[in-house]
This record gives sequence, C-alpha cells and structure tokens, in this order.
Amino acid sequence: MQANLVKEEISREKGRDCLAMGGLDPCTIVIFGASGDLTARKLIPALYHMFLSGSLPEPVSVVGCARTMFSSDDFRSLMHQACASHGKADMAGWPEFAALLFYRQVAYDSEKSFRELAAYLDELDRQRGTRGNLVFDLALPPTLYPVVAEMLGRAGLAAQHSDNRGWSRIVVEKPFGRDLDSSRELDRVLHEHFQEEQIFRIDHYLAKETVQNILMFRFANTIFEPIWNRGFIDCVGIMAAEKLGVENRAGYYEQAGVIRDMFQNHMLQLLSLIAMEPPSHFESEQVRDEKVKLFCSIRPFSRGQGEVVLGQYGPGLLDGQEVMGYRQEPGVGARSLIPTFALMHFYVENWRWQGVPFCLVSGKRLAGKQTRIIIQFKEVPHSIFRDVLGEEVVPNRLVLGIYPEEGISLTFQTKNPGARVCLRPMTMDFRYDTGSVLDAYEKVLLDCILGDHLLFWRQDSIEQTWKILTPILNECEQCQGRAQQLHLYPAGSWGPEAARAQVDRIRDRKEVRNAP
Repeated sequence: MQANLVKEEISREKGRDCLAMGGLDPCTIVIFGASGDLTARKLIPALYHMFLSGSLPEPVSVVGCARTMFSSDDFRSLMHQACASHGKADMAGWPEFAALLFYRQVAYDSEKSFRELAAYLDELDRQRGTRGNLVFDLALPPTLYPVVAEMLGRAGLAAQHSDNRGWSRIVVEKPFGRDLDSSRELDRVLHEHFQEEQIFRIDHYLAKETVQNILMFRFANTIFEPIWNRGFIDCVGIMAAEKLGVENRAGYYEQAGVIRDMFQNHMLQLLSLIAMEPPSHFESEQVRDEKVKLFCSIRPFSRGQGEVVLGQYGPGLLDGQEVMGYRQEPGVGARSLIPTFALMHFYVENWRWQGVPFCLVSGKRLAGKQTRIIIQFKEVPHSIFRDVLGEEVVPNRLVLGIYPEEGISLTFQTKNPGARVCLRPMTMDFRYDTGSVLDAYEKVLLDCILGDHLLFWRQDSIEQTWKILTPILNECEQCQGRAQQLHLYPAGSWGPEAARAQVDRIRDRKEVRNAP
C-alpha cells in the first residue's frame, strides 16, 4: 500500500515537471498587428496566462506595433479589456503583467519607421536586459508578410549575434500563400533576410494537447503500432466542424474558401500525424522529414470518382436562432461560389496504407463545433458468434477527440451480463485535465522562444500540400459548371445532403465501413 502511494506521488511530481519551464532566454516579443483581433483574442491572453503560470522568460518585454496611434497606456488598457473578456485567467495579476507591455506606432511599408523601431528596441533592451533576443510575431493579413519581412531585414532586425544582438526569429501564421507559386514567393522573400532556423510557420492545431499526443500514442505503445496499417484499419475519418460563419473575415474568406483555410494546413497536418512512418528520433527535422514523405505519397485527386464534395451554407436555424446564408454575409458577393464546406477523400499510396480511404471533412455554420479523428478497424475475419447471436459484430473504433473534449476513446465488444449470450459495445475513455495544460497559442509561443521547430511547418511540406490541392482548386475556381458542383446546405445542419451519410459516420459513434 505504501509503495503504491509513493508511486502516485512520483507520478504527480512528473506531471508538475511537465508543466514547468526553466532556462528560457530573456527576449522581447514584438507583435505586428497589435491593434487587430488575433492579438486581442489570442496572443495577449496567451502571454498573460503564461506570465501567471511562470512560463515566460525573465526578463521579457512585449511590444505591440501597428499603424494605429496609441500610447503604451492606451495599449495596456485595450489589452486589459481583451483579457478580461476573452481570457479565463484571474485578472489580479494584470498590473504586474501590464508593466511588461509597450506600444510603438509603425508604418509597415516605411524603412524609416522600422529603423526608428530598431532604435527603440535597442534602448528598451538596454533598459530591461533582454540580451538582444527578438521574436517578431506577424499577426497581420497575409499580404503584409512579405512587406514586414523586407522592412525588418532592411532595418537590420533580422541579423543575429552581432552588434549586441542575440537571436532573431519571425513567426508567420497560415495561410502560407494561396497556391504553390505564391507560397514559393513568400518563402523567397522571407529567406532574403532570415535563415530557415529563424522562420517559424505557425499551425496552432499542432499545439493542441491531443494532437501532440498522437505520436506518443502511436509510437510509445506496442499495442497499436503493429496494427496501424491496411491489414487492420478499414478507413480513417477526420472532422473539423465549426458553428461560426465567416464573421468579420469575409474579405479573406472570399479569396480563400474552406480548402485553403482548413485543408492545406490543419486537416493535412492531422492526416500526416495519423499516417506518417515512425521517425528515427523524436526531433523536429526527423519528424518533419516523415511528414514530407507522407505528403509525397498522397494520390492525385480524381473528381470523377466522387472524392470531393463541396458546399456552401445558406440561411438556416442554429441553436433556435435564424442565421443568414454565406451570400448574405457582409462583404460576400450575392453570387459567390466560394465553398464553405468540403468533404475530401485522400489515398496514401504506400505499403502501409494502400487502399485505405482517409475521409476529411470541414465546414462552417454546421450544427456543432467538433474536431475528432476516427480510426475504424476492420471486422473480425470470421465471426464465431453468428449462430449464437444472430447479429453482426460491430468492429472496433478508436476516437481521438480534439474538441470539445480532448481525449481518446476505444470501443470494443464485451458480453452483456445475463443468462443469454449477447454482445454489447463498451468504451474505454481517457480525458485530459484541460485546466492545467498550455493553450495552443501558449505552446507555440513557448516553442518559438525555445527555438524548437517540431510543431511548425517546413517549406517543403507546404509546397507538397499545395501540389496536392492545386488541381482541385483549379477545377473549383476555373472550370465550367461550378455552380452545379457547389451543394447548398442550410446553416445549422451537418452539411450538404450529398455528404451527409459520410459525415454522420464520422460525427456519431457508428460504423465508418464502406466509405468510398
């Protein structure tokens, strides 16, 4: 009994160690687009929570930059309101955190403005002792990424380890271009002044606890990896459903649509974690090497085989309230043919996955917000219970929940208690203690400060995903009959009728067998 108590205490100590961070380099975090929505809703609340949990380096400075004319006190006041409304942390620690916040007005296309920013950062660094280490977070529209990267380079802010400077890192959010050519051009501009080791391409999905746990689940447990292949798995479903519409992002969404917004990044990253081969070591380059190999193995699309279903939400009911359709949203054209829903079947052509369909679904204005991965195993090769039970044996099913509940569930068959022989499905559940883990943005910011690229995109992966999707994007945007190929669905439903049966198999605890 005493031994068990000791083991439990050791386990708790290990859990606490996993949440603690030490040895972080002091730095200044510069947020471009500091007057925007991403800064207020995500970045500053994440940094404040990191401050409260002791996850930020000491000393640290946070400098907001935007075209808007604010004083530092104005910026602190606005961010206080943002954290109070968007964050979940106790605001009692705000005065101490606010002392770390500063603001500087900049013109994004002005070299003079950036040279003045460089002088300001040098002076702030001398005052606060952050050793010349700089993180530049581009919370900006994608069209400004090349502009700001160029100005940072001209102002000397991309240089490392010279003139009293430490390291310098630049963080860019998806989308990484809007097609293969534009992604290559963005990469060219970034590399004019920054080395690859300095560039961090964020995909915050990768920082979610359940997503990080996929590789541990697969490669640290011998019970699953031997059967993680075409011999035992019938199909895989990945869903990222959203209740929200385009909100105030119509200008961006009209240029992007669901394929660029979700599939090129989040959805294909989830697929890569499920389907990649084991890396030789759990290190960033080895893991990212295996992702590239996986993307190179994906079969080109064939629209004629029903591998893609596209949709757009119309007016409907959501939680009992009438909501407008996509074409009625402010900033959206009355005849817009931009898809807000897509169901796509991917096939990986290698020895492990040949013939196994990966059904990926994402859409806006659906009946619920839900992100999950379904691993549907095959039926037993021969049912010895057929004559006894007179019923079908439901195959095993593994569910990796990402939202709203982060956890893992495995459904298997057991005997129902009683005199008569009956089978019943039972589920083993593992749930994360989400109250103690880092938020996705906290994790990526922390990894950037650490210089760890594991959860960030590499350019060769970006280019390969654009190669996969470019043919279907060209067909969606340039072919004749686009309107006929876009299925309307009412807001508050689970998508177009043409995709409903397959969506239900992923959404509910039902079989996913016989997916095309």
